[in-house]
Amino acid sequence: MTEELVIVLGQDALRTTALLAMPLLLSTLVVGLAVSVFQALTQINEATLTFIPKMIIVAVVFLLAGPWMMDVLSSYTVNLFENISVMVRE
Repeated sequence: MTEELVIVLGQDALRTTALLAMPLLLSTLVVGLAVSVFQALTQINEATLTFIPKMIIVAVVFLLAGPWMMDVLSSYTVNLFENISVMVRE
């Protein structure tokens, strides 16, 4: 294995991880901002108010994006295992 191959494998792993985490992180960001704006407008300073909406939205997004996330992860894994013999020889 060459250094370039290790770097490419690391980049692919990080790219796949970011792609899988993006829907969950973006949805919690949007909900967190919306709840923060609501708290600022109503002057409700409850620290635990953001947790329940975030938990609900993460569950909904995970149910909706779960099959896509599993497809991305399985295709990455299959690609990695199919090319492992070529990678080791280099």
